[in-house]
Amino acid sequence: MLHALAEVAATVNADNVQEAYHDVLQIRDEANTLFALGYLDLRSRARVERHFLFCCQLIYGIVRELPDVPEELENLETDLADTYHGNLSVFQSAPDHWAVKQLFPVLPIHRLDEEPTRRGVFADLTCDSDGKIDRFIGGQSGDKRVLELHAMNGRPYYIGVFLVGAYQEILGDLHNLFGDTDAVHVRLDEEGLYSVDHVVEGDDVSEVLHYVQYDAKALVERVRRTTEVALRRGEISLTDSARLRRRFEQGLHDYTYLTRES
Repeated sequence: MLHALAEVAATVNADNVQEAYHDVLQIRDEANTLFALGYLDLRSRARVERHFLFCCQLIYGIVRELPDVPEELENLETDLADTYHGNLSVFQSAPDHWAVKQLFPVLPIHRLDEEPTRRGVFADLTCDSDGKIDRFIGGQSGDKRVLELHAMNGRPYYIGVFLVGAYQEILGDLHNLFGDTDAVHVRLDEEGLYSVDHVVEGDDVSEVLHYVQYDAKALVERVRRTTEVALRRGEISLTDSARLRRRFEQGLHDYTYLTRES
């Protein structure tokens, strides 16, 4: 299968691009079947998948230059898009994107001196498959299914979602118990300079628990009693017991979204 994929990669061109796409799909499906039957191990399947994606990238590069794109290849760009996981809840901060297909301006807000080389969509922190942003402003029809992005380099990557405002926050309520995000009020003066007028801190864990009728003090007391029982039974050391209780109490006052360790 790897040899067959390598042959497709070496011979694909504008004249046989549809045939090449059919071939790589067939090879990938064959690999999946062999894996399901136990004849192909996970490492080998991963190698086939990697070569399959490489061939699809080559095919997409050719398709982009065609004057008339075959219907079955129109969604190839979307199928090959990366998924960037964002530190947000779509239902909390942009519920209209999910509910009524509202398009909000979305774009990187740094590394703007670098050319974006990736195409991607966003998935949020929630456990719901609908928690994603996969439609963007632009394109000939007014919207597009992928966004031009920069390759990840191991550092934080900042994306701005604009024009959401307080209305989206009110609609979001407490879906998934993430609560309100941090917010800043920014003012732009006549000279084009900006200033941060006000910083509004988002909810911490204890506040969100209080909204849904949980008492943080009662939870701390329950953890204390549980660890003392475990300590008497020899299931936990005194040091670990103190560390567990300290970390639990600290967690109650942490931000509900992901934070970087200081």
